[in-house]
Amino acid sequence: MTTPQATGTRTSYQLPPTTHIGHVHLRVADLERSVAFYRDLLGFHINQDMRTEPTPRKVVFLSANNYHHHIALAEFAGVTPPVSTQAGLFHVAILCPSRLELARAVKHILDQGYPIDTYHEYGIGEAVNLRDPDGIPLELYYDRPPSEWPRHDGQLRIFNQRIDAATLLTGLEK
Repeated sequence: MTTPQATGTRTSYQLPPTTHIGHVHLRVADLERSVAFYRDLLGFHINQDMRTEPTPRKVVFLSANNYHHHIALAEFAGVTPPVSTQAGLFHVAILCPSRLELARAVKHILDQGYPIDTYHEYGIGEAVNLRDPDGIPLELYYDRPPSEWPRHDGQLRIFNQRIDAATLLTGLEK
């Protein structure tokens, strides 16, 4: 099997502009630990639980709403944490509906004593980075309205500036 090479030329096909990434399916070492993280710490709920069904693999499907699933967790014995020097997933990004909701999520995570690696301002929004119990990198973020995105000569200008927790938590009720 050959792998097509990127040529730098653009094809005539484009995905529809309403296309979204629907879900992520993660391999985890300990399903119970991962379910507790995604459900109890991040606030997803279980839509389907296949831990006790006679299937080849234990799987749990979680969602933030009534969508069939945003995250599927499948237990694989012996999986190891991702290595940052390999090709592959950089992070899973979880979009919060507003800055306030991102701040509430961050406050909850901090109140539980769970570590957050970094806080960032991107111009288009703000984000925090953390890792799940298997070391899978996650980004929790919100997007500003497109009318507020930084532009120069009509071109989008995303930047990466570190901020601190206090900056992100500004405005939360005490």
